[in-house]
Amino acid sequence: KAMCSGRLQTALLVAGYFVYLLVGAAVFQALERTAEKQEKMAAAQMKEAFLQNFTQLTVAEMEQFMKNLIEAIQNGVYPVGNESQFEESNWDFSNSFFFAGTVVSTIGYGTLHPKTAGGQIFCVFFALFGIPLNIVFLHRVGKMLSLLCKKLGKFLYEKGMRKKKIKFLTLLFFLAMGILVFLCLPSVFFQITEGWSYSEGIYFAFITLSTIGFGDYVVGKQSDRKYFSYYRVLVAIWILFGLAWIALLFNL
Repeated sequence: KAMCSGRLQTALLVAGYFVYLLVGAAVFQALERTAEKQEKMAAAQMKEAFLQNFTQLTVAEMEQFMKNLIEAIQNGVYPVGNESQFEESNWDFSNSFFFAGTVVSTIGYGTLHPKTAGGQIFCVFFALFGIPLNIVFLHRVGKMLSLLCKKLGKFLYEKGMRKKKIKFLTLLFFLAMGILVFLCLPSVFFQITEGWSYSEGIYFAFITLSTIGFGDYVVGKQSDRKYFSYYRVLVAIWILFGLAWIALLFNL
């Protein structure tokens, strides 16, 4: 009975956690998408004006253009290619969900951030409640994985293995499996999808799962590559369960 109750609590926690992220993604999308469209239109107009008059620009005007260009890029607007690229939003549902996941996990790449007053205020409260929820979620998933460790240990103990050896082998098994599942295999996936080298994929995976989050490598940001739908949602889920694996290692 206690086991059933624990499983129900875990199921409710996981469901509540993902509902929280989904609601957060929907709100961020609603608050930020219109402002982003206006920024993209302004960037497109700036680019058009530059192409028409670049031979007549003064040094001061050129400096101002460079400042505006840098500001646009920092805001996630890349004025390259044709106008069809401006129809693609940094705040579609996939990107919004990815952003919500990086907020509660405290990775904070910095390449995508709310720019409206409403989005910034919502982000404060979303993180205020989301970060503790994320800690509880990771703790619970880590606890579930530790039960698997106990079952594995019990199996090895019944086979006549010593406890110290069991502890070492259990830790080694989950360390090796985690490195394979959360670092090595995803790096191959990033190599194919993003066009990075394998070492860059490993670097990105480690910097992400360690929550350092420099922001020098971020998935789904290259304008010259086509990504499948909900690519960043899958990456966000990989991050969350990767963090749970790290929590398990600390528990072990």
